[in-house]
Amino acid sequence: MASTTLICDTQPWKDLKAHTEDIKKTHLRDLMNDKERCESMMVEFDGMFLDYSRQCATLETIDKLYKLAEAASLKQQINRMYSGEHINSTENRSVLHVALRAPRDAVINSDGKNVVPDVWNVLDKIKDFSEKVRNGSWVGATGKPLKDVIAIGIGGSFLGPLFVHAALQTDPEAVEFAKGRQLRFLANVDPIDVARNIAGLNPETTLVVVVSKTFTTAETMLNARTLREWISSALGPSAVAKHMVAVSTNLTLVEKFGIDPNNAFAFWDWVGGRYSVCSAVGVLPLSLQYGFSIVEKFLKGASSIDEHFRSAPFEKNIPVLLGLLSVWNVSFLGYPARAILPYSQALEKFAPHIQQVSMESNGKGVSIDGVPLPYEAGEIDFGEPGTNGQHSFYQLIHQGRVIPCDFIGIVKSQQPVYLKGEVVSNHDELMSNFFAQPDALAYGKTAEQLLKENVSQHLIPHKTFSGNRPSLSLLLPSLNAYNIGQLLASYEHRVTVEGFVWGINSFDQWGVELGKSLATQVRKQLNASRTKSEPVEGFNFSTTTLLTRYLQRWRYDLSEILEIHGNLGKKMIIPPSSQMHTHV
Repeated sequence: MASTTLICDTQPWKDLKAHTEDIKKTHLRDLMNDKERCESMMVEFDGMFLDYSRQCATLETIDKLYKLAEAASLKQQINRMYSGEHINSTENRSVLHVALRAPRDAVINSDGKNVVPDVWNVLDKIKDFSEKVRNGSWVGATGKPLKDVIAIGIGGSFLGPLFVHAALQTDPEAVEFAKGRQLRFLANVDPIDVARNIAGLNPETTLVVVVSKTFTTAETMLNARTLREWISSALGPSAVAKHMVAVSTNLTLVEKFGIDPNNAFAFWDWVGGRYSVCSAVGVLPLSLQYGFSIVEKFLKGASSIDEHFRSAPFEKNIPVLLGLLSVWNVSFLGYPARAILPYSQALEKFAPHIQQVSMESNGKGVSIDGVPLPYEAGEIDFGEPGTNGQHSFYQLIHQGRVIPCDFIGIVKSQQPVYLKGEVVSNHDELMSNFFAQPDALAYGKTAEQLLKENVSQHLIPHKTFSGNRPSLSLLLPSLNAYNIGQLLASYEHRVTVEGFVWGINSFDQWGVELGKSLATQVRKQLNASRTKSEPVEGFNFSTTTLLTRYLQRWRYDLSEILEIHGNLGKKMIIPPSSQMHTHV
């Protein structure tokens, strides 16, 4: 918002608040009988089909939400983002992840400069490098091709690329391009994650991609040093230059680490971490695994939604509709959570990625001007692929708390199977649940229906379903690289819409910082206690007790080290934390 006026002080917000009383008198059983209403709540764009008729909303609700968007200057806010204005005011930055997948001839300015040529310079560099690695003209220190890639990053440098990788792994076209190659992601500073990532790999055939904008992220750099030691102990220190590359803007630290700065791939301050999968952060490891041509299709799918979001009228604009409905569910109907339920195992990492995109973006308690919010903003996102989720948490969704649901379905399976003698194909069985679950949530089951089925009286309360539980259905024609890009961009922009309406800054993440700074104090204490036997001091009683217990139960010195065995049969020595001390 341009001033300290909060959106809740506007008339459209007040009208929607009053309107909730009317909605509470309705039931989706009745709303779904209105064919005109249902038809008007269906939108199609570029093969994507959105049906939001199972939202607890009438046509009047939607009209009032459009008026709220107008009061929040949503269209102007979107234009400000695309024009490169510094809408991330707390960090004084543009927000231009749309430029990462813009066509080569597009013009998107930041601080008076068209950034698209810079983006394509990096993309061309990634294409050239990934093709050299894939065709064997770039080899490791011993002359062997690099067929295995470990990407080291955390948060936005991990979750987005992992989601896309998981989604592409069973796409027939992508499978062909990935034959004989492996891509793994190392994020957790837990040494178990290191052990699992290097298990079965040979340093001679492994390329490590270190993803850190500043090259100072504590967890990422400790993991990078650990894998540098893994490579050096097997192949010698000089091998690092052939086996490690970087995605970073800090070329000085990249070179100091031992990586050739020519093998560093840039991204920019106007790219937020959680919005960076379309930058070198995701494009480099994904291109190494699947080839640049596959990744370019993913970028084009995202770009298609970018243009749709920027130009389509609100009533036909999928990200805008998704965002406004989320605002309605959270701030007016009072539902704090949202379930993301993709009926495709290939999308198993989609909900974890959107958790970060949504909750790190909109988990704010003050407006963009620093005014405490008197209304709820942000939502708790979680999810699991169907039908797995049905046998996990759907019980609560059907008969416990009301949690709006996003059902995501795919028309054509990546891996179709039809067994002879079966009534339907495996994919049809999956999709039968995709179509049935939203209706089960909407309609429920009444005591009268149960009586007609001769259900025992004492079981009727347990088998009654109240219904009137909102959901929406998003149907994609297939799940190839292009569709994956569409899905990603739709959810990114949905989060942006919510933030613009709530009047918060969806593009900073100060809430991440406090825990980091406190961890620095703990790290110093652990180092002092390990190396100098200093007592635990300066913490509250609880933390002091826990730290003391931790130190007493697990003591080590230089003779007590973890050894990880690689395929070469050589021992990799990982020094204790005191020798790998780092600052946030």
